[in-house]
Amino acid sequence: MYHISDCKKYTKCPHYFVNETEAPKGAFQPYVRLDEEITAIAAQKLGVQECFLGQKGDAPTKALEALNTYEWLVKARFEYKNLRIKVPFLHKNEDSWDIYFLFAGLYPHADDLQFYCDTIWVLENLGIQLENYYVIHLNAQYVRGKEIDPDALFIISSYFYNHKNNPTLPVKETICEKMEDLTGLLKRMEETNRYTLSQPVRTSKCTIRQKCKYYEQCFPEEMEEPANSILTLISSQYKYAMKNEGRLYLRDTDIHHLEGFRQQYSQIMADRQNGLFVDRMALRSWLSDIHYPIAFLDFEWERFAIPPYEGMHPYDVLPFEYSLHVLHEDGTITQEVYLSIHDDRKDMAEHLIRDIPEDGTIIAYNAEGAEKLRLQELADTFPEYRAKLLNMRDRLEDLQIPFMTGTVYNTAMKGQWSLKCIMGFLDEKGYRDLDIRQGMEAVFQWRHLDHSEDDQDLEKIVRDLKEYCQMDSYAMIVVYQWLEKLAQMHPFEEENQKIL
Repeated sequence: MYHISDCKKYTKCPHYFVNETEAPKGAFQPYVRLDEEITAIAAQKLGVQECFLGQKGDAPTKALEALNTYEWLVKARFEYKNLRIKVPFLHKNEDSWDIYFLFAGLYPHADDLQFYCDTIWVLENLGIQLENYYVIHLNAQYVRGKEIDPDALFIISSYFYNHKNNPTLPVKETICEKMEDLTGLLKRMEETNRYTLSQPVRTSKCTIRQKCKYYEQCFPEEMEEPANSILTLISSQYKYAMKNEGRLYLRDTDIHHLEGFRQQYSQIMADRQNGLFVDRMALRSWLSDIHYPIAFLDFEWERFAIPPYEGMHPYDVLPFEYSLHVLHEDGTITQEVYLSIHDDRKDMAEHLIRDIPEDGTIIAYNAEGAEKLRLQELADTFPEYRAKLLNMRDRLEDLQIPFMTGTVYNTAMKGQWSLKCIMGFLDEKGYRDLDIRQGMEAVFQWRHLDHSEDDQDLEKIVRDLKEYCQMDSYAMIVVYQWLEKLAQMHPFEEENQKIL
């Protein structure tokens, strides 16, 4: 038996499908928190009262029988040709049925129609006559009061939205136009296993948006590539072609096959200069805007699909932790860490105002995409602290700028410039000994704090969260001081230093 998610995996890549099928099944951890039962709240919006409520493991005949006795079917399971689907809402409409797809986001777009199309394909092949197609989704303009208002929280739409988030494409017509017969696909899925797979072929799907989690499994030879391999060339569409021509290293790059990005130039020059490239004038210019005391700030946060607290919108962010290291001109370092369990944003804002020096520079890694946004959100939520919080926002400098602009490149970075990557060759210990090593791991652990009743477990989670967040702000000091050293280094020293 297959599910629509299996069809999507196979369509993406047969190797991905097989790897996912064989992978051990762990507890699912969504990237966005859904504490509320979204189907139950949507049912209130639709006015569902008496209904057939499907359950996991239901026999496929159960929902078919319910069609004869119920006006509403909720989460009903249907099956056709070994493809099992779960339909959010079906509503009796005289001799036919209206279907309501549930989209747990703000704007359902028509760029990923497989779930919708495959669902309709199964229902139509079971002889279920459908009349109207709707998508019920979260309302981006909704602001929570003391209690959830289901009617205001959701929007019922008969249109998909375009890239400007305007309703434009009719749901029914768009699905019917894109729907395909799944018979051949299901047959190929049935016949595909580890022994029938051909050798993996690298395509844009392997790295689009982010590298596939099975990439190393499919192409293990790339893990043996040296740090200065031409395959580390950033944003290059020709790097594999150049490697096939015998151009193995960054220094061998064919300039006629360069896109012209500054990072590419810095990579090539680093490989020609003993592994390190520094645009010293640009680096000094960037450093000249930084003044003591220097506060290194890192936030951790959770995103909720359904707003859990008054005044929040759907998909608002709730910061739950920050770590702060302050580097003073005399070299001394002070540090603070703040961790909350519930909605302590006001208390967090007050602590930030107290902990961060009133003057000097504030540094964060990816400040534009994270810390500046968090400070702006806190300022919007608490107008009494707005001036001070916006002052902090305006004093922020982004530590990743020297790397993303190609001002500094060390071949040990292997084409990456995340904080953890750079810290990996600057500090032997770094994140390696921590129980939490990634941001999403921190979020997943934080979710246990208001659920677990084991005091020892809670103490360990709190300790691990603090150690991880503190490492982020400490790592920024290590990287910053390295950049300061590079800026002052004489060119002769740079050319003769070993790769760190």
